[in-house]
Amino acid sequence: MSNHRATQRKPVLTLDIWQDILQHFVSYILLALVVISAFSVIYYTHVNRQTTSELELLFTQRDELDIEWRNLLLEQNSLAEHSAIESNATKLLNMKRPDAKSEIIITLE
Repeated sequence: MSNHRATQRKPVLTLDIWQDILQHFVSYILLALVVISAFSVIYYTHVNRQTTSELELLFTQRDELDIEWRNLLLEQNSLAEHSAIESNATKLLNMKRPDAKSEIIITLE
């Protein structure tokens, strides 16, 4: 007799559980959405911090390259001066101005 009651009670318990789930279905869905939203906020905050860090590194590189470019412009301007060219030609290549005896004039007819 108690075995018969346990068998009869099992379907009723299952039915009670399903009724409870259906009754609170909206609450379960809202709970799941809140948890998903919380993990999304955590993930996108992490991505935002990484992107901001990479952006700062790129700004630093840009500033370093800008300084290097300005230094190269200054060096180019100083090397382009005639006196600097003449000085380097004399020192590095042992060049000198030709004198009047070594000049050869070519005329085209």
